[in-house]
Amino acid sequence: MIENKFPGKDITSEDLKTKFPLCNKKNKNHKTVINIDGLKIGANKNIVLFAGPNMVESYKLMTSVSKELLKNKLIFVRGGAFKPLTFPYRSKHYYETREKGLEFLAYIRKKYKCKIITEIMESKYLDKIGDIVDIIQIGARNMQNYPFLIDVAKTNKPIMLKRHFGASLRDLLGAAEYILNEGNKNLMLCERGIVAPHTHSAVSRYLLDITAIVALKEITHLPVISDPSHACFNSRWVKSLSLASTAAGADGIMIEIHPDPKNAKVDNLQTLNYKQFRDLLKSLKKIAKTLNKNVI
Repeated sequence: MIENKFPGKDITSEDLKTKFPLCNKKNKNHKTVINIDGLKIGANKNIVLFAGPNMVESYKLMTSVSKELLKNKLIFVRGGAFKPLTFPYRSKHYYETREKGLEFLAYIRKKYKCKIITEIMESKYLDKIGDIVDIIQIGARNMQNYPFLIDVAKTNKPIMLKRHFGASLRDLLGAAEYILNEGNKNLMLCERGIVAPHTHSAVSRYLLDITAIVALKEITHLPVISDPSHACFNSRWVKSLSLASTAAGADGIMIEIHPDPKNAKVDNLQTLNYKQFRDLLKSLKKIAKTLNKNVI
């Protein structure tokens, strides 16, 4: 019998038993590992790096990014063809590539053998992604769109579920339970920053919740990914937050990179150029080595 004895934001023992029994870690060794063609997300030895531009702008950009990642022996490319914005207005500088963007992703996946993670916002596009997308990202704004979660789960593709910036961990695990309840076990969670009464900078809309990474690793068996780029909106801070997330136990890091961040179509404030990205990667490998892990 499901009861609601302690409604609120905190996770109770009753929640673990009745609200999200599928998310709940059964013992300290209980761990979900997502295997994508031999690349394991959630494995003890791996820190998975997802990198790429916020917006899939062109064949040229995606070719450049793919070559940069492959040169550094990385394979997971992130990038959005669809981009939810807080406001409905667009400019000549900013535009969504949408279906054309999916073509860009299909091109690099086939030519460079990359693995693709991209956000899908509407169920009508799920039939279009086919072999283009290896991981479907559910963005923060769709975290509690339960019919959509169910539709995405039914694809049986690996899913990254992002925590909404105003959501408690209880909310996040409730959303995750919808996906697991459909039989899709290839689910990872993503911490991408939360709202706070105040921050240290006018452009810092969110704070990266490092505590959430630790808590989720304790509560759930699902892989936990950190997205410091979206959390801080400051390219100077991305490296430090990435290292902190890794030390806190994150199974992966999602980073925005672009060959020319100043001219990126979306979110140029937090985007790293290639030199900054290589510097981050070098430091990340050092942290990983001390943890007896590999960056893939």
